Amino acid sequence: MTFIKTTEQDSNYNNLENMSINEIINSINKEDKTVPLAVEKALPQIESLIQQIVAKLKNGGRLFYIGAGTSGRLGILDASECPPTFGVTHDLVIGLIAGGDIAIRKAVENAEDSTTQGWKDLVDHNISENDVVIGIAASGTTPYVISALETCNEHNIITGCITCNFNSPLSLTAKFPIEVIVGPEFLTGSSRMKAGTAQKLVLNMITTTTMIKLDKVKGNKMVDMQLSNDKLVNRAIKMIMTELNVSETEASVLLSKHKNVRESITHGRR
Repeated sequence: MTFIKTTEQDSNYNNLENMSINEIINSINKEDKTVPLAVEKALPQIESLIQQIVAKLKNGGRLFYIGAGTSGRLGILDASECPPTFGVTHDLVIGLIAGGDIAIRKAVENAEDSTTQGWKDLVDHNISENDVVIGIAASGTTPYVISALETCNEHNIITGCITCNFNSPLSLTAKFPIEVIVGPEFLTGSSRMKAGTAQKLVLNMITTTTMIKLDKVKGNKMVDMQLSNDKLVNRAIKMIMTELNVSETEASVLLSKHKNVRESITHGRR
């Protein structure tokens, strides 16, 4: 099959500098509306990968995201939200970016072109067959990501990917590819836009669904969330009040004692 890099194709918009602000934002919004529909077409692929992740994590494995630039940052964002949202350890979902942590804020030249560093970064985290590695690259051509997945395949590590081009080198490398074809960007080649939005939507699905299947959610509530600020403490108290039908004072006492919504509800029922 032919590989066409649609994320780099010229958009249908020209002379952007001559557009009014209203024309620009309406055009961007028009393009953004197409992203959820593109994600919908990839739902079977997303489901297949999540099934693999859940099985591995239930057996003590971990989930790794590996990417460069915007894609790497999105993986790190999603990974960093898992401990406060679901009360899991920081080493359950791990995000890696070409160029290391400094690249989260500033671009590191040529880091994404390395064909050896991706695997080295995974080895630094003692990667094993128990884990799952998802490569994230809008273009599907990033050497740092592709080479890491190739070596993972050689070591019988489950590999997935999130890309926005069909039949890309990354898709052909990953055992469980996810391809969300969003088409050309409003600003030609700026894959932080529709492609980045698509990747974020898929990442939301992956970790939220996985954590639900790992029993980190009760009903539709984040009962294992970390109580790291007043807003979350207040949310926790309301959860306990609703679940146990108790007063705010009683809920506060339970939460102060058990430091966790799930434990507070469990002990409050005894």
